[in-house]
Amino acid sequence: MDFEALHSASFTSLDTTVSDWTKMLEKLTDLKTDAKDGLRGKANKANWAGYNATVSRDFIGKTAEEFNDAYTQAESIRNIIRDTQGELKTQQRLLKEAIERGRGNHMSVKPAGSGFTVTPNPDPKPANGQKDVDALRDELQGILDKATEMDSTAATSLKALVDLTDYGFSGQKYADRDSAANAIKEAENLARIAKKNPEDLTVKEFDTLNAGLRKYSGDELFTERFAEQLGAQGTLKFWAGINDPFGEIFSERGEQLGDLQKNLSLTLANATQADTPEMHRWKYEMTDLGSQPVHKNTNVPGFQVMSNLMRWGNYDDQFLRSYGSKLMEVEKASSENGAYEARRWMRGAGDPILNHTGTDLGSDPLVGFLKGLSNSPDAATDFFNEPFLTKDDDHDFTEKDGKKEVKAELSNFDYLFEERDWPQDRDEDGEDSISGRNNLAMALEAATTGHPAGELPTVDTPPHNDDQAQLMNKLVSSIGEDPGRLLDHSYMSDSIGQITSEYLPDINRSLSVDDTSGESGEEYESGNIDKLFPIAGADANLNSEHVTPLLVALGQDPEGSAAVETGQAAYLGNLMDYHLNPDLPDGSRYPQTPQDTIEEISRRSGEIGGTLAIGRQEAILGPAGTEAKDFEDSIAQQKNAWSGAIGTGIGVGVSFIATPVGGAIAGGAASTVSGLVLEHVFQQAENNVLQDASADSAGLWSASKRVNLEMGQEAAFSAAKAHDLPYQNQVADWVRSGRDDGYSDASDNASRMADHLTTEVPPA
Repeated sequence: MDFEALHSASFTSLDTTVSDWTKMLEKLTDLKTDAKDGLRGKANKANWAGYNATVSRDFIGKTAEEFNDAYTQAESIRNIIRDTQGELKTQQRLLKEAIERGRGNHMSVKPAGSGFTVTPNPDPKPANGQKDVDALRDELQGILDKATEMDSTAATSLKALVDLTDYGFSGQKYADRDSAANAIKEAENLARIAKKNPEDLTVKEFDTLNAGLRKYSGDELFTERFAEQLGAQGTLKFWAGINDPFGEIFSERGEQLGDLQKNLSLTLANATQADTPEMHRWKYEMTDLGSQPVHKNTNVPGFQVMSNLMRWGNYDDQFLRSYGSKLMEVEKASSENGAYEARRWMRGAGDPILNHTGTDLGSDPLVGFLKGLSNSPDAATDFFNEPFLTKDDDHDFTEKDGKKEVKAELSNFDYLFEERDWPQDRDEDGEDSISGRNNLAMALEAATTGHPAGELPTVDTPPHNDDQAQLMNKLVSSIGEDPGRLLDHSYMSDSIGQITSEYLPDINRSLSVDDTSGESGEEYESGNIDKLFPIAGADANLNSEHVTPLLVALGQDPEGSAAVETGQAAYLGNLMDYHLNPDLPDGSRYPQTPQDTIEEISRRSGEIGGTLAIGRQEAILGPAGTEAKDFEDSIAQQKNAWSGAIGTGIGVGVSFIATPVGGAIAGGAASTVSGLVLEHVFQQAENNVLQDASADSAGLWSASKRVNLEMGQEAAFSAAKAHDLPYQNQVADWVRSGRDDGYSDASDNASRMADHLTTEVPPA
């Protein structure tokens, strides 16, 4: 900064700028509140349908969220400018005070070009010599240098902050200039460490890098600058090199490589969200480098390295789409169109150990990539629906066309879920790794539900769209046609169970027969089943012959069974409240008597409960010998997940209309009714009902029927009471009748699965 610029600076315009940004924050506060309570609040409560349910509502939610980001970015900009304003005023004051002290000590300070000069005064009391002149000069120069740094880092921080997004606003918050400037400075310092030859990296530098990434992995300015400075090639070389099993770092800090892997993954994921030209180039180069060896002395391709840095964080959707497409091209070529195991992913004896989660060694890049997809629902949906093989490709996969076998077209889902020869891998205990298919199930959970795997949906999760519903249809059909696809890999059941619980309206529809229209379940769209089980988003159009094997398979796994059973309990409570609500518009009402309505709802609930019970019986009394306690413990774990959701109307199956979010009628008593039903289910698990009845099939069947009856009666009575209906003393009998028919249906349908069961199906 020029001497004269600081000395004579007027901060009026800067003061006005700070004031204007502060006023802007006040306006944005009002807009943010209006967007949250008005725009988004009304959108969440509205009874959306069709295209509006899956597109318009989601757009409104994202638009409302932009106001939050707009406020945050404006606040950061204001804070940086305000902080810089105060600091520059301080430097100006220090400059003038130093000049005055020099004058008192018989020295003069004058501008000279962009700088200044310090000279002794030719008066009777001269200065004490060159030493004093030099000291004053150094002091003034130090003040100028500091002011220059403040001005420069403020400009850099503001530009970097604004450049993070081409459209919309950054959600990164900074309290002052220093915090923003330090983030950028630290990113550049740590990138320099990571760019070193891994063989030259010291243990101290490793610790500094790990600690820095841990601290700043959520900072947008830091992550963008770090990834930009390191570069795509540098990222691959760093992670491959630092995992050399013969290197010093691997020997000295091997136990901390897992921590670094997570911190680096989170950092890179956050960086990919930036819309800067540098990050666009990074993403393009990373995808392009995926099929190439990391360096000339190895055969390890970039995909093997980078995929292991995708196991944490939310990567940019478009990057994942491009990366996934290129990855599957290499998979296709390396496996000879899916005929064999992809030889490109085989691990050599001296290759680096790229994954430190303990689940696998990291040689199959699809394992890490699928874990990344599990955090990015939109990208996951697109990936699974993409084609893998067409009829024009040279392959032997076939499908039936009537009575003929014809060449099949395979999507990524078809290939990965049904056909892929998964490479053998080991976990940290030396056992066969299950992480490939397990991560596949988690990615499918995200792809079909619209939210990251392992989470419950929220009020902001949009209803299922056509692509999600289509994928769900294929998933259920695949398991229905060959239950072994799930039974042989039961560890996938927690995710598949969660998926199923969020498609309970579709499940109930598929099992229904609409007596009022005379149509079977496959034709319900022309009858009234759509009113009995309303859906705001896309219907998965499930085949009941496929749903039964799915439920029997899920019933054999404690976690899968618990997810569906808990979801059905919440759904049942909402459904009873919806149909018994006297304010329900006539156009939405199921055109039958309250008795017929309750009986039909209870019948479907009974069929689902009975089908799960048949699977549970197979697990407890069959070769697996699963303990009844495991099933009840899984229900208890569901209670923990639901603890914050029951009273707020958020969670699995909470809304029957939009799945998982409510429409205009949802809410009110609905969450109260569902809460009572869920508490009853949790209480029965705590009472060890299954353990007391697990000696034989009759006992298990009877216990399941009793729990399902009490669940339905609780739902119907609570809803009737909430709406002060005159038939409160009759609903229990109506539920019993429907329950009995439902368990009979379950027995009849499951009997067709005798080839897949070792125990007898309970009699209807």
